[in-house]
Amino acid sequence: MKKSEIKKLSISEIKQQTLVQKDLVSKLKFSHAISPLENSSNIRKAKKNVARLLTEARIKENNI
Repeated sequence: MKKSEIKKLSISEIKQQTLVQKDLVSKLKFSHAISPLENSSNIRKAKKNVARLLTEARIKENNI
């Protein structure tokens, strides 16, 4: 997700997307442990998306 897309989401939508992305990270890690992924950088991208979502949620909750 791009930062501009995340800014348009409400706090509840951000939290929902955070759960989805965390689940994706765990699935990618598990599948990578079983057999190497073709593109292992997807794990890093998913983790960065989680960080972006959490950052934006904090900003919206604190009204910064």
